[in-house]
Amino acid sequence: MTAEPIPVAPARPAVVTLELSRRPVPFPPQVEESLREEARGIIDRYPQARSALLPLLHLVQSVEGYVSSTGIAFCAGQLGLTDAEVTAVATFYSMYRRTPIGEHHVGVCTNTLCAVMGGDEILASLAEHLGTAPGATTEDGAVTLDHLECNAACDYAPVVMVNWEFFDNQTPESARALVDALRAGQPVTGSRSSAPVCTFRETARILAGFPDRREGANDGEPGPATLAGLHVARGENTTETAAPQEDSSTRPGELR
Repeated sequence: MTAEPIPVAPARPAVVTLELSRRPVPFPPQVEESLREEARGIIDRYPQARSALLPLLHLVQSVEGYVSSTGIAFCAGQLGLTDAEVTAVATFYSMYRRTPIGEHHVGVCTNTLCAVMGGDEILASLAEHLGTAPGATTEDGAVTLDHLECNAACDYAPVVMVNWEFFDNQTPESARALVDALRAGQPVTGSRSSAPVCTFRETARILAGFPDRREGANDGEPGPATLAGLHVARGENTTETAAPQEDSSTRPGELR
């Protein structure tokens, strides 16, 4: 007796669904007109129009809080580039955000020296305090927490940046107080300027090349730690320029 053949359903052809991205929705007419006028002023600064791409990306970021597909299409149209060419630049530099950012971007340096001096501890403390993971935004939309690579501020490690303004020699306690002030809408001043910190969008506009009219915005000067190496190179090493020594009773990175 032979076994009954088992019916087999005919093979179904594989179906591949390809989702094509839709054409970006343009900016509202009034916004588009204003952007075009400001973009022309930016482009006129350069011998070749495509050289204006970086400030134009900051310009569109100042409108939406990130570089959207609409912003990319706008930049491409102004400069005679393809969307792909603009996207290649926008995704290369971390200062251009591809997802919406909160009112303030708080970045904690976790590169080698800042990490050794407590950067990882600061980032973990802020994530717990804010109830959000690095890369995410608080529910009130006030703070986007992020980890950053080297900010070229190793002389004042560990460093936290708020909308690209330096906050030097931070601790978990000072960083928590900083984000609390930001969320409360209180004016906050960085370590290297006497001007209150801008919002993320306002900072993007300044980076696009528009004047920073905040009083005291350009008052900062290099501090002793920054100039210590220069003094040593000149043979001027003194107790004032030498690096302070750690005390065995302090925590790692905390100076006597």
